[in-house]
Amino acid sequence: MSTTPSTSKKKSLATERVSLDALVQQKRDALPDPTDYELFGVEFTLPPMRALPWEIQEKVGDLNDTIGVMAEVLGEDKVKELYGVGIQLGDLEVLALDWQKRSGLEAGESKASSSS
Repeated sequence: MSTTPSTSKKKSLATERVSLDALVQQKRDALPDPTDYELFGVEFTLPPMRALPWEIQEKVGDLNDTIGVMAEVLGEDKVKELYGVGIQLGDLEVLALDWQKRSGLEAGESKASSSS
């Protein structure tokens, strides 16, 4: 008896490439507009949270730190301006909650849940 090589088709090593560009663009287009705020005479604009650049995670270290993310987005000069008008932690909490809401997130949705 002679042995013949298997004639079964080998699975192609090439994989399908899926472009997500159109889906990502649809998601971006559906984001809310940036929000203009005024707090004790200081004016600033915050983009929707889901529109933040990926590098914010590296700079802040924890995207769940909404106040830290906000400070990074606003920049050093605007933060100093807010310091100058006597912003308190409670004021920033009010702002952070409103920013989440206007970004289309439920309060606390940006935080990872240990139960999920």
